[in-house]
Amino acid sequence: MELTKENLLKALSEVIDPDLKKDLVSLGMIQNIHIDENKAAFDVVLTTPACPLKEVIKKDCEEKIKKHLGDVKLIINMTSNVTTKRADGPVLPGVKNIIAISSGKGGVGKSTVAANLAVALARTGADVGLIDADIYGPSIPTMFNCEFEQPGIVQEDGKNKIVPIQQYGVKLISIGFLTNSEDAVVWRGPMASSALRQFISDAKWGELDYLLIDLPPGTSDIHLTLVQAVPVTGALVVTTPQKVALADAQKGISMFKQPQINVPILGLVENMAWFTPVELPDNKYFIFGEGGGKKLAEKNEVELLGQIPIVQSIRESGDNGYPAAMKDGDISDAFKKLAEQVAQQVAIRNASAPETKKVEVTV
Repeated sequence: MELTKENLLKALSEVIDPDLKKDLVSLGMIQNIHIDENKAAFDVVLTTPACPLKEVIKKDCEEKIKKHLGDVKLIINMTSNVTTKRADGPVLPGVKNIIAISSGKGGVGKSTVAANLAVALARTGADVGLIDADIYGPSIPTMFNCEFEQPGIVQEDGKNKIVPIQQYGVKLISIGFLTNSEDAVVWRGPMASSALRQFISDAKWGELDYLLIDLPPGTSDIHLTLVQAVPVTGALVVTTPQKVALADAQKGISMFKQPQINVPILGLVENMAWFTPVELPDNKYFIFGEGGGKKLAEKNEVELLGQIPIVQSIRESGDNGYPAAMKDGDISDAFKKLAEQVAQQVAIRNASAPETKKVEVTV
């Protein structure tokens, strides 16, 4: 078969995106084709830079072209354009996906997961922001080693805008940047909700692929404020394998699944899944129980996106303000895999579910 643009597209129409279950050509993922005698160059525009199947898709392209067009010299540029189903609006217009990170119960490492997930996504090349919505117990400033910094203020269209602090490639907003780290925030619910609204609408977030919202424990005013303020792409629920944590995680899942809220559950993360001591790296001790996250995911028909062990280096990294996802090794790899799975679920959700809308809650 002669090497032409039409024949190249015909060959590539047999390459199926494993997540979206459609071929790359009909999805519009093949762009910028250039043909020169026996040479072909083109872009494969993936749905996220964190795509875990990037090499699989590239290899499939090479095989289909060889099958139909013979030995063609190829230059395949694997690039990405993160998808969105958010409607254009005045609030966060440049943000493609808003991801709520919830736990139901405190002490399960939700903020640690949120911080490391944000860093892992940013390391793939995505534009990432993180809102610390835990007004009463902000920990993101410490985990990013910027607890003594303060965000700037700029004027835009006659209004003051908060400029998020940027650290490790992630844009950050937290009440911890605006208060003394040793002072308690003694506010009633409406004041805490007002602060979250300001972080969302009065901050200069710019263009972001993913904006993560680190929610406080429980199912409270903050959660309702979030889903009423902006259309949430999906929720991520963090738990440990322990029975008491699973019970509260179930409540968190049930909240998002309520008909009047109806925020898609992207998946479950089992944190502290097992303990591995440094001197015995191949050993696993299930001190909080085993398999609880998997059972909860199966019960609710959601994906178990990752299992993160409890190891000393994660705690040290959080205390030192240098997230474990920034380092090399098994723990960094675990958070990288989690980032890939989350990005994958966002892409599937955007391809298969209706446009995200703000939630109207009357309770």
